[in-house]
Amino acid sequence: MIPLHLPAGKFRVKSTEKGRLIFDQVRKKFVVLTPEEWVRQHVVEFLLSRKRIPLNLLTVEKQIRVSGTLKRYDIVSYNKDGSVHLVVECKAPDVKITQETFDQIARYNKELQSEYLMVTNGLDHYFCTMDYETRGYTFIPDIPEYSL
Repeated sequence: MIPLHLPAGKFRVKSTEKGRLIFDQVRKKFVVLTPEEWVRQHVVEFLLSRKRIPLNLLTVEKQIRVSGTLKRYDIVSYNKDGSVHLVVECKAPDVKITQETFDQIARYNKELQSEYLMVTNGLDHYFCTMDYETRGYTFIPDIPEYSL
């Protein structure tokens, strides 16, 4: 896998008959190591080590219903009160971030109502804060460190 513009963690990777697997500390199991999963695991490390989000407030690859259709988000972090703090959409490093990517995370966020959004392919990262009055988002240089 290629180096990303995210903190490198001490990832547990193993080879099996199913291919290469990486341990996901949020889901507490080994998952298939795809390019998108490589990005996802780096983002988890970034959120834990740099943004100080507690592990127990992160979820990965959960289903939500969006306009009557089941979708699966990449990463969500929660506030202590159960409200959504951050929604992250991960793409493989070779996938360009486009308006369609922002539209995808915006659709998810209609249900989740997050304070912050992050879109990344591991090389390029975009951070936004939500403005629910204008139904828009504002780009910001980074998301703040999590505060308890």
